[in-house]
Amino acid sequence: MSEKAPDPEGVDRDEQLTVVHVVRHGEVHNPDGVLYGRRPGYHLSDLGRKMADRVAEHLEKRDITHVVASPLERAQETADPIAKAHALDLATDARLIEAANVFEGKTFGVGDGALRKPDNWKHLTNPFKPSWGEPYIEQVVRMMGAIDTARDAARGHEAVCVSHQLPIWILRSFVERRRLWHDPRKRQCTLASLTSFTYRGDKIVSVGYSEPARDLVPVHLLAGAKPVKGKAAKGQSKAFGA
Repeated sequence: MSEKAPDPEGVDRDEQLTVVHVVRHGEVHNPDGVLYGRRPGYHLSDLGRKMADRVAEHLEKRDITHVVASPLERAQETADPIAKAHALDLATDARLIEAANVFEGKTFGVGDGALRKPDNWKHLTNPFKPSWGEPYIEQVVRMMGAIDTARDAARGHEAVCVSHQLPIWILRSFVERRRLWHDPRKRQCTLASLTSFTYRGDKIVSVGYSEPARDLVPVHLLAGAKPVKGKAAKGQSKAFGA
């Protein structure tokens, strides 16, 4: 049996380490608290642009050779400074898009009373699938495909994929062998955070998490924070559909 040919850089392909950083976009300008989902026209806020710049600075000295983003504006705008910092063209992968949701376009979030509205009950029958949106397993399939493609584009180096909170969290939960249904308030996937997958060859061997823009994130949007209600919520972004 013939031996495997080494990579041109002299490293066996099965032993090459590749890192794919999956970045959640920065804060979005959404003063009405709409669950914007896949709707076009939602851009980063001024604070969100600062978050994007912070992530770019954080990754500036990393060995990034490929940058790709969801087609939605907020993801493209978060990825742009990262790509520019490495003199790379920004690619787009539709598989990184936000999860579909039947409540898209509505004000629907934790603590707003939506669960008490009879018209919504028919969509809340199965939290395990879930019945109100794109099945979790479908999110796993497309997100795994997207990061595997990014890995192939950056073998032996590092790639950045900019996506959205729910599909990133579902991807991580699958890789770490946790159940996919969960409490949305407890997702460890803050705005402008990095969930980093390290591959050895084609196999994911570790998952890391970091928040380079944590000091810029409003306290009520950090993982595990209680929802903001009443007067305290006035003027604060709810980041729905993020």
